[in-house]
Amino acid sequence: MYAQPTDVPVFISGQDGYQSYRIPAIVGLANGDLLAFAEGRVHGSGDFGDIDMVMRRSTDKGKTWSALQVVVDYDKLQAGNAAPVVDLTDPAYPKGRIFLFYNTGNNHEGEVRKGNGLREVWYKTSTDNGATWSEPVNITTQVHRPNQPEANPAYTFTEDWRSYANTPGHAMQFADGKYKGRIYVAANHSEGDPQEASKDYSAHGYYTDDHGKTFKLSETVPESGSNEATAAPLTDGKLMLNARNQQGDVRARIVAISSDGGATWATTYFDKQLPDPVNEGSLLKIGEKKGKAILAFSNAADTSRRDNLTLRISMDGGENWNKGFVIAKSKPGYEGNSYAAYSDIVKLGKKRLGFYTRKTGTGKLFLKW
Repeated sequence: MYAQPTDVPVFISGQDGYQSYRIPAIVGLANGDLLAFAEGRVHGSGDFGDIDMVMRRSTDKGKTWSALQVVVDYDKLQAGNAAPVVDLTDPAYPKGRIFLFYNTGNNHEGEVRKGNGLREVWYKTSTDNGATWSEPVNITTQVHRPNQPEANPAYTFTEDWRSYANTPGHAMQFADGKYKGRIYVAANHSEGDPQEASKDYSAHGYYTDDHGKTFKLSETVPESGSNEATAAPLTDGKLMLNARNQQGDVRARIVAISSDGGATWATTYFDKQLPDPVNEGSLLKIGEKKGKAILAFSNAADTSRRDNLTLRISMDGGENWNKGFVIAKSKPGYEGNSYAAYSDIVKLGKKRLGFYTRKTGTGKLFLKW
């Protein structure tokens, strides 16, 4: 039976030295702890500026949260787009090792799209459940194709990728099958000069099969305007990538299916079962039944504005989404432009999910459980 979840504040704008908190990402650990990440925006709510990667821990399934911990501080510039995942298959770390992928940037997204700036890709790891973190590892040359010789000669490629961002939300790992151990991060980039209707954007993924030693890029998703993306393993080595349509011409999620662990795309389509107002979504595999993946998906399920935050369940690997539950919805008479913002799903138990999200206007990131 579905019960309306309880709101527990995790980050509150204006507290702990940050005027705003945005872009939720959450991951569950093997010991049952939860780690919730956010962009701590020092001077306001804008996407660029002095932005740190911050974290809080819960040891009681989200009922209470620890003090804020700064995981990444990129001086006065931007560190964001957290994509955490726990590697549970590395024999060198039998208790698991957390990877936190993130991006840095030195200019506004609009300027980076024009070629006036650089976005980079990094990760940190933790072997003590997030208490301490390694030094950052820069993987930009492996997973990005920026044409920026004036910034760094290593960044000269035949492609001209410009804007770049992970997910937002958690990354994923194949737990079994042919690609067992593969860590996969859904991402997106823009290529070349800005185009009308954001057609210069495309989604892609990057992955490692050797626990972070080397990385490879997937093919670009063959749908122009595919943007912020999330991914989940299916069965038999398949992977689903679910992306926002930045063009906004079709108000539904873009879905790409891979038969080789996310390296290439066998099919791409708009899923009209998943309406979307050009916003973020979260996808999580929560089990298997009769050879099919059981998936959970959350987004602002509205075609006109960011409202009606909804959880949907698929029992057949995303072919059908036949169960839906409204998590947050504006009250009658609400006249703002948006209400339900980004979200990320985490599994709290065999039959229990948590929704880490921000409701516009509250100044808070909540865990709803």
